Amino acid sequence: MTTASAHPALRGRPVYLDHNATTPIDPAVVEAMTPYLTREFGNPSSSHTYGAAAHVGLEEARRQVAGLVCAPAGAVVFTGSGTEADALAIRGAVLAAPPGRRRHVITQGTEHPAVLAACRELEDLHGVDVTYLGVDQNGQVDAAEVAAAITAHTVLVSVMHANNETGTIQPIARIARATRSAGVLLHVDAAQSAGKIDIDVDALGVDLLTVVGHKLYAPKGIGALYIRPGVTLHPLIGGGGQERGLRAGTENVAYAVGFGEAAALAARSLAGGETQRLRGLRDRFERRMETLLPGRVHLNGHPTQRLPNTANVRIDRAPALALLANLTDVVVSAGSACHAGRDEPSPVLTAMGLSATQALAAIRVSLGRWTSPDEVDDASAHIAHAARARST
Repeated sequence: MTTASAHPALRGRPVYLDHNATTPIDPAVVEAMTPYLTREFGNPSSSHTYGAAAHVGLEEARRQVAGLVCAPAGAVVFTGSGTEADALAIRGAVLAAPPGRRRHVITQGTEHPAVLAACRELEDLHGVDVTYLGVDQNGQVDAAEVAAAITAHTVLVSVMHANNETGTIQPIARIARATRSAGVLLHVDAAQSAGKIDIDVDALGVDLLTVVGHKLYAPKGIGALYIRPGVTLHPLIGGGGQERGLRAGTENVAYAVGFGEAAALAARSLAGGETQRLRGLRDRFERRMETLLPGRVHLNGHPTQRLPNTANVRIDRAPALALLANLTDVVVSAGSACHAGRDEPSPVLTAMGLSATQALAAIRVSLGRWTSPDEVDDASAHIAHAARARST
């Protein structure tokens, strides 16, 4: 089975339903980047004509990325990845806190590994206290528990906008009310949600927000951090003072331009109803799976408060890795790309109360810009066939 997708990277290949891992680069993004890989090669910090052209491209990209999350352009700093943006937000906020006071961070146990790693480094190297909150059976953290965990020493709360495995959306606005009233900074990793649902940093009430290029049809190796004006961070990398002195090193102009174009495309797509289209396809997939495998398919994650493109389901009597090994015409995931290939239960799913057996039967289906109804129907039929083969 091959796709009829208009994207050249997907034609004649298995149906790609792993967009939460990464996305194909939009051809319009490649087109926007090309001049900055060829003619406009200047250093954006140079004052001559070549540098000026690169600087214009870089600042337009900054404006476009900021526009996707309804932020002012000057509040966005480019990074080399989402992981780096998370580290800059978390380590940067804590290390910028006044010296001589005990420092405390609050996060949740189901965060992305980048957030958890940054928190553990602060614990190990800087003696920072970190509280790891649990989640309910739907994968949501309780905003009241976040508020209750805040102490006089709390510097930062870091809670992702939407989980990369289940798509569950966290109650960020309610959490923000608690952090604001306590004078605590709030960081949100929006790597999975940006471009899939509307984001307004002021409406959410966040102080720091991570966005990632390769999750919304831009290249890998480019990310960004929104920093609310007035928030002070300690830089991860010192040097020539680029990116407001927070991320030294000559900027990757071509990739930033690609990120900017991808953000602009995403904003137009959202305005044109992309969220509703993806939700319809996701629901179509789930209905077909329930019809094809009656009583065997169970949703992992919140039934309504989740990303429109994400379905994390477990299939009784069909271990995920064995199931995926028999899928030659469809590409889905047995978990996040950060844990791919491990025959271990997902920490996200076990934190939600699933047994190891249940968690090992979970697959993640994540739809994208070029996913069609026919591909959803074909994919569900092939997954169901492979699941039946595993249980006979």
